[in-house]
Amino acid sequence: MKTLGTASVAALRQYVRAAQAAGIDTRALFEKAGLDAGILETDDGRINGEQFQDFIRHLSEQSSNPILGLETGDFVQPGSWSVLGYITMSCATLGEAVARIAPFEKLVGDMGTTHLTTSGDHIKLAWACNYTDPVVRPHMVDNVFASWINYARWLADDNTSSPLEICLERPSPGQQLENAYTERWDCPVRFGAGEDAIVLHKGLLNSPLRQPDPLLRKTLEAHALSQLASLDTDTPLTTRVKHSIRKQLMHGITRQDMVADNLGMTSRTLQRKLSQEGVSYQKLLDEVRQAMAEDFLANSNLGIPEIALRLGYSETTSFHRKFKAETGKTPGEFRQLKAV
Repeated sequence: MKTLGTASVAALRQYVRAAQAAGIDTRALFEKAGLDAGILETDDGRINGEQFQDFIRHLSEQSSNPILGLETGDFVQPGSWSVLGYITMSCATLGEAVARIAPFEKLVGDMGTTHLTTSGDHIKLAWACNYTDPVVRPHMVDNVFASWINYARWLADDNTSSPLEICLERPSPGQQLENAYTERWDCPVRFGAGEDAIVLHKGLLNSPLRQPDPLLRKTLEAHALSQLASLDTDTPLTTRVKHSIRKQLMHGITRQDMVADNLGMTSRTLQRKLSQEGVSYQKLLDEVRQAMAEDFLANSNLGIPEIALRLGYSETTSFHRKFKAETGKTPGEFRQLKAV
């Protein structure tokens, strides 16, 4: 069964702000979706995609607003797209910003994927929504497009520029509601299209942005690539397991049963769930050990025998052998290279 992946807390906050502005009790929405409202206090937290979909569905039902997704676009901020928002804000032109969407949108969440094509003087940004709930899906598409348009106008400090056309896959909601779309987006909106897409004039991509900062952009992109590398391998469960392993390794403990107990399940249940995700406890332990070993060697004065002990190795030779197998260098050689 295909899951909906994860979504960033930054994406959730946009919907929360919209709900609060409408006077809706967000505490009830969090409870119904099985979410802890405290996650809003984190900067880099992620939530289960199914729970995010549930949150939006309950918000839709509570608001009874047929253009909820369209209106949530009014609450977009640079932080709504995690580090991607700040990357685009530091770009020199709208074209630079648009080019960053597809490579980094996974940081915002697994809600959909963007595909850019060029034809003559036109640019088409097509977005394929991964969410399947028939109530949530149209709101999600509307939110993404409304957010893109509002944010692009803010970035370029130009409220007059508009797309050439918006294509929406779903049927028309009726003439009255169609007018709400055309008034907000100031362009033709074609319902019943074969895809969800925004069509722009190519010349718009040359629009200068208000806060270009190429050095900051490079720094942010390096950070984003590091985050993407983590997302490519980690799921909500493996992230929790690694966190628990890391805490125990600080005391030289590597016991799977204690990690499972910390997560509120039996060792057998943990093993089964990890197996379903295609990983093993030993693999996660090895990854955390290696990351901590490299950190200790590069950023501490701990002796190699003490590092081995802290990482739960019964013998220093075992640590040497494992580390060299991973890096091609002994711990001592690795430390010397980092000291240069």
